[in-house]
Amino acid sequence: MTSYSTVDTPVGPFTAVVRDDEVIASGWTADVNSLISLIHPSLRPSEVHSRPDLGLVTKAVREYHAGDVRAIEDVPVNQRSGEFIQHAWKVLRTVPAGEPVTYAQFAELAGRPSAVRAAASACARNPVALFVPCHRVLRTDGTIGGFRWGLPAKRWLLDHETTKP
Repeated sequence: MTSYSTVDTPVGPFTAVVRDDEVIASGWTADVNSLISLIHPSLRPSEVHSRPDLGLVTKAVREYHAGDVRAIEDVPVNQRSGEFIQHAWKVLRTVPAGEPVTYAQFAELAGRPSAVRAAASACARNPVALFVPCHRVLRTDGTIGGFRWGLPAKRWLLDHETTKP
């Protein structure tokens, strides 16, 4: 069964869609349908059920936004795309909080230093925001660039991850 839940966060409502305890879509929206459209057709559910709590996923979202930026690291995700993009998404999960990289550095980490545009495409196509932290990738000149959930959200996330207690 595929379920979703929306949690209030300092950035705005955050919705996660979970199938078999794996996040298949997530982002700062209360509109679950906008997330469903991001899911690869092979994983896209025909129906989703609202739940008030998704266990580990909801706990991780709350803890992350409350200050434990590592809370999201072990949450299982399931994404599908081409070989390079799937690999790039796995690499994104290794970029530490508070240590953003540029698209050029991300391409190099993903093993294809000349594939800067492909690396940027992997970020743009990421359906599992937060858990696959595409917000940790900056333009090559160090500016924050685009983000599906808005530049204020990306700025908040980057600031949140670099604020020391």
